[in-house]
Amino acid sequence: MNLLFVCTANRLRSTTAEEVFSRYEGIHAIGCGTNKDAPTPISGDLVEWADVIFVMERYHRNKVAKQFREMLRDKKLVCLDIPDEFERMDPVLIQLLEEGVARSVRLVRSV
Repeated sequence: MNLLFVCTANRLRSTTAEEVFSRYEGIHAIGCGTNKDAPTPISGDLVEWADVIFVMERYHRNKVAKQFREMLRDKKLVCLDIPDEFERMDPVLIQLLEEGVARSVRLVRSV
């Protein structure tokens, strides 16, 4: 399953999600940002690749929905409601990500 994680700058939340969920069996994860200067900016190719798109805040959901409306018809777009107040790999951030994603996707942690 391909999971796309979207935040603003692709430096803290989405990069943490990419690292964490890449450890799960059967999961391929990529983090990206809505800013054009993000290390990995969101693109049509990434949206097309993803089975499920997780955004961190409602602002991201609105921006992604507006920019990629046609491509999202058969996609699941989930808002995790995780504010931009965590450092990369913060244990609380990891817990929020795991809990939020588990509500939408069945996860099996790799050994």
